[in-house]
Amino acid sequence: MRKTTLVVLTFLAAVTVKAQIYNPVNWSTSTEKISDTEYELIATAHIQDNWHLYSQSVPDNGPKPTVFSYVGNSNYLKKGNTKEEEGHTVDDPVFEMRIKYFSEKAEFRQRIRLKSDAAFKIEAVVEYMVCDDEKCLPPKEVDLTFNIK
Repeated sequence: MRKTTLVVLTFLAAVTVKAQIYNPVNWSTSTEKISDTEYELIATAHIQDNWHLYSQSVPDNGPKPTVFSYVGNSNYLKKGNTKEEEGHTVDDPVFEMRIKYFSEKAEFRQRIRLKSDAAFKIEAVVEYMVCDDEKCLPPKEVDLTFNIK
């Protein structure tokens, strides 16, 4: 009887812990050839219902903005900054400021210029923060890989 009770309690504890792990954003990557020497790196955030991902431009004392960091290598040069879609701009009652965020899906594009004809990969990291109507999750980092053919 004690072993059965212990097994049941262990199972319930595992289910409770698993139920509290949130991962409301999944990232995918792709590339788009612009010309023989230019590509766009495309990072797409797929956001679960009722959650929102913050813009790259957030006022001071607000939530953590989305930040992309690209690992440089001798095969490419970045051209300009990472661009984002229009999104939603609202007066946020929690942060008491005007904030831009994305819901459902967000696409971020970074243009690069090739310095080589060889196929290679570009490694990057995106750091971001998400909230729903009740809570915000701590900032999270995700590794991204872009394949240039």
